[in-house]
Amino acid sequence: MSAWRSLYYKLLNQPLSILVKGNCIPSDPVTQLGLDLSRPVVYVLPFRSSSDLLTLRLNCKEQGLPDPLEPLEIAGKRLRRYVFLSNGRKLLSRDKDLPKSSQELFTDLLDLHKRDSELDIQLVPASVVWSRKPGREEDMRTPLRSYNGIEKFWAVLALGRDSMVRMSPAVSLRYMADQHGTDSAIAHKLARVARIHFARQKLAASGPKLPNRHALFKQLLNSPAIEKVVQDEAASRKVPVEKVRKEAIDMLEEIAADFSYDLIRTGDRVLGWLWNKLYQGLNIHNAERVRQLAQDGHELVYVPCHRSHMDYLLLSYVLYHEGLVPPHIAAGVNLNFFPAGPIFRRGGAFFIRRSFKGNKLYSTVFREYLSELFARGYSVEYFSEGGRTRTGRLLTPKTGMLSMTIQGMLRGLKRPVTLVPVYIGYEHVMEVATYAKELQGKPKEKENFSQVLGILRKLRNYGQGYVNFGEPIQVNQFLNEEVPDWTASINSIEPQKPNWMNPVVDKLATRMMTHINDAAATNALTLCGLALLASRQKALSREALEGQLKVFIELLRNVPYSDSSTLPEQPVSEMIDHALSLNKFEVDKDSLGEIISLDRQQAILMTYYRNNIIHLVAIPSLVANVVVQRGTIKLDALKEAVNTLYPLLKAELFLRFDEESFPAYLDACIEELVRQKLLCIDGERVKLNPARLGDTQLLGRIIGETLQRYAITLTIYSHEPEITRGELEKQSQMLAQRLSRLHGINAPEFFDKGVFATFVDTLRRLGYVDSDAHAVTQPMERLQKLVTRLVSPEVKLTIQAILSQAETQDEECPKVEETMESKQPEAEKQ
Repeated sequence: MSAWRSLYYKLLNQPLSILVKGNCIPSDPVTQLGLDLSRPVVYVLPFRSSSDLLTLRLNCKEQGLPDPLEPLEIAGKRLRRYVFLSNGRKLLSRDKDLPKSSQELFTDLLDLHKRDSELDIQLVPASVVWSRKPGREEDMRTPLRSYNGIEKFWAVLALGRDSMVRMSPAVSLRYMADQHGTDSAIAHKLARVARIHFARQKLAASGPKLPNRHALFKQLLNSPAIEKVVQDEAASRKVPVEKVRKEAIDMLEEIAADFSYDLIRTGDRVLGWLWNKLYQGLNIHNAERVRQLAQDGHELVYVPCHRSHMDYLLLSYVLYHEGLVPPHIAAGVNLNFFPAGPIFRRGGAFFIRRSFKGNKLYSTVFREYLSELFARGYSVEYFSEGGRTRTGRLLTPKTGMLSMTIQGMLRGLKRPVTLVPVYIGYEHVMEVATYAKELQGKPKEKENFSQVLGILRKLRNYGQGYVNFGEPIQVNQFLNEEVPDWTASINSIEPQKPNWMNPVVDKLATRMMTHINDAAATNALTLCGLALLASRQKALSREALEGQLKVFIELLRNVPYSDSSTLPEQPVSEMIDHALSLNKFEVDKDSLGEIISLDRQQAILMTYYRNNIIHLVAIPSLVANVVVQRGTIKLDALKEAVNTLYPLLKAELFLRFDEESFPAYLDACIEELVRQKLLCIDGERVKLNPARLGDTQLLGRIIGETLQRYAITLTIYSHEPEITRGELEKQSQMLAQRLSRLHGINAPEFFDKGVFATFVDTLRRLGYVDSDAHAVTQPMERLQKLVTRLVSPEVKLTIQAILSQAETQDEECPKVEETMESKQPEAEKQ
């Protein structure tokens, strides 16, 4: 580097270090991009720009990457560590060709690879994005464009604090040389491929250009589908067509988003302040897989779990900071109140009514609007559960939006559609106390502005937040597997709902929820809650709690539930200290040490957090439970019991293993429990280890409440095999409420009617009950016998006693009715 250029860089670096704060994406490029720092690195930038190069340099130093301004020394030659693909825009001209100096560098690098077969230089694409404003459709400028000198000056001043340094996976120059040769033409080929890469990257960060809202409405109203339903509605209701068309416009005004990049930038600052007030940190995992999909041109549909109103704010914030455009979000029309509604709308929310039933005009307008979002390339987000979970478990998915997504594909959408499951978790959910009250019968409070003010008044430190992106589901590929000829149903005019739609959508929805659970994030609070709620008195000594957390961590680390789930990295003692700092536990001290416990109210609330991750340890807990209840059992009998109950747990908890993969997972769980010396194997028998009995009992009790619920329903069936479904669910709920009071079960979902309904559906699907929900005698008897052997004797006796009491009352009631009927004629005569 010449002396004058070195001086120029030093002078320019001073204001840039103050004005520019580049957000590096990914946040840890060495690990997340798999860079090998023992091999040479050369950075590839899209345009010649000193400010871009120095901004990249600042980020490289922060991330421990090689300095772009330090030359490479290979085989006695000193080479630049960066290359520009274009000279960029000047005030009066623009040069798109590969600069001569860059072409010479590419040629030199390829020549070095020709001479040295062991050399492998990593080309790292890196770009500095100053503005992510997508622009309007009437703007004819291309997404990837450089700034001239004056534009760059104002960009640094105005946007320097919002800039983004985007790095991509390295390209092996050795691979390129081996596959495509080392002649000078390869440099131009590399430049062309890199330009396409940067253009796609910019589109993924800013999104498609925004339409004129009224022009969009006009286009939708002229669509054949809406025009047809407007004509049909006018004819059936005998009103003017213009009146129905005006109703359609009003519906579009109610539904449609009004996305504003300026609001997104402002919102980013507000939300950054909010998260700092609320949380000690946000933990993001697997975002790179989503960036790659966006860059490859996929239509992304984000499908997160729904725990809090914070979910959509948090996910948009995270996506923006991960270099992706925030999605258009399907929000309930109940959130369209002033002033939140207009703000949400400009942040990308489009509003949806709770029910479309009987309103063909509205359903058609909404479906056409959603299809248009897909066609224009906007990413979309919706909550498939339909509402926030009150129990902490995933709810049975509502499939309406998913059906409309596939119907949008059947309009002839060219790009592949990919569902991105997202697990969102918190160490504190602001609405959790309200959820507990609603489960106990209190009516749901309608959302309003006063609620927002109430939340703001309660701002305090809520621990950590977690956003894990699950394994994406490519819908085109899924349809190819399930319905090979699905493309025959494509119709660009009329929306289609072929016969295969409902079963395929149901299967896709189940897979989607399973992938959300696969990405679960365990943390200090959920693990402590898991252990304490399993203890009879909701209290453990600190030593016992540490021991139980070690059991959980080693189990989940040595037998990973999935590749997408995450575990805390800190030592167990630090995890407990962090959990205690959240003020959800009571700590008492005596001469023997600390006792950590939950009071009754916190025990109720803690079930919510436990339920976030209970599926991760459901099978190990079931194994421990079976052995604890039996004392000793043959290994084959243990596996048979778990295999029998697994389909019930799989349906309720959205467990991931199918018939082929589950046996290997079960074997691994048993082996791990033996390795931890919780269980012992003596020949063909599995036994308890008396020295670890306490830990094994705690592990087994985690699934205990679920088995007790099963025992309730199955015992009712054993007493009355032909009971109606409605009466079965009613009696199950009543019996569960009584059992929870008598045995101190603090989990509100224990007597949630929806959980019993899911259980009955599963029994019918598995053949334990027939289509009329009547018990099939022999299979039901075997299942009932298995389950009741896994609940404690006192719980079993309580269930029997309550049912016997109910039967006695039922026998007495007819006698009273008969007496009244016999007296009725005499009374009428008098």
